Amino acid sequence: MPGVQVKKTGLQKGRLSVKILAFHGSPRIGGNTDELLKETVRAVGEAGHETQVFKLNSMDIKPCQNCGGCDETGVCVVQDDMDEVYDAIRGADRIILASPIFFFALSAQTKKMIDRCQAFWCEKYLLKRTIPEGSSGRKGLLILVGGMKKDIGIKCGETTAKAFFRTVSVSQHETIGFLGVDAKGAILDHPTALRDAYEAGGKLVS
Repeated sequence: MPGVQVKKTGLQKGRLSVKILAFHGSPRIGGNTDELLKETVRAVGEAGHETQVFKLNSMDIKPCQNCGGCDETGVCVVQDDMDEVYDAIRGADRIILASPIFFFALSAQTKKMIDRCQAFWCEKYLLKRTIPEGSSGRKGLLILVGGMKKDIGIKCGETTAKAFFRTVSVSQHETIGFLGVDAKGAILDHPTALRDAYEAGGKLVS
């Protein structure tokens, strides 16, 4: 599958398997978002669960055309790599959204994917069909990092992410955000960031 990385680990005996979906929203491989997400996924893997990672920058996802094609069906009429994303979102028990903060907002790669979830919005609010929560429930984790020092970027990014999470039946999510981190790899020098990301991943599947 284009743009999709799958990581599998052995399930620990006696533990319920949950499906973990992660969106890598940064165009920079080896950057701060990347390092944080790696730690989160590592914790999930060590807990014995599978994580499916979509690297959005390398995927063929067109912006929402606001064409109304999904109004009556809840199905997007644009066919591209979002078809895989739709299926993955429906089947996920936990969703991780990781993005840098650009101009006090989520990255374009992340926002483009979210905008295409208008199909889910129509399905839920117009057609009154919601994605079932399943036996494990549905929870989310938002990871944000940016160079600014004011928290408005965190607040703005979380507002958009919350709208996305609630649209896809993720009723609760945790947010971890890091400010004043700009240069590539600078997150590695942060005193708690990697540990925070690892712990958040473990908590997500606990």
